[in-house]
Amino acid sequence: QVPLEASGGGLVQAGGSLRLSCVTPGRTSSTYFMGWVRQAPGKEREFVAGIDWSDGNTYYADSVKDRFTIYRDNAETTLYLQMNSLKPEDTAVYFCARDGTYYEGSYSPDFWGQGTQVTVSS
Repeated sequence: QVPLEASGGGLVQAGGSLRLSCVTPGRTSSTYFMGWVRQAPGKEREFVAGIDWSDGNTYYADSVKDRFTIYRDNAETTLYLQMNSLKPEDTAVYFCARDGTYYEGSYSPDFWGQGTQVTVSS
């Protein structure tokens, strides 16, 4: 299996932008859903954004809607999360995740990899 290692995190000021990346299993795999989840210190893991791998439909947590964009490259080998207008409350470790169950803002992935730290200063 392709390890789902997220990259692209860092330290940014409020209002800034970051783009996270994750290598995917690719177009010929049996993947049906991929997404991003995050976990802040002392908090539970939460869904951020997801994409239906077959039809490209995207889904977002209300807290990031209109600020974050999930997308994949044309070869479907890389998953991205473009994060704009970042807020201090977006500070968390972000994980790339695959498959599992998504339903109305709740996501329980089957697989996730090493996360990347995003820190937003005020």
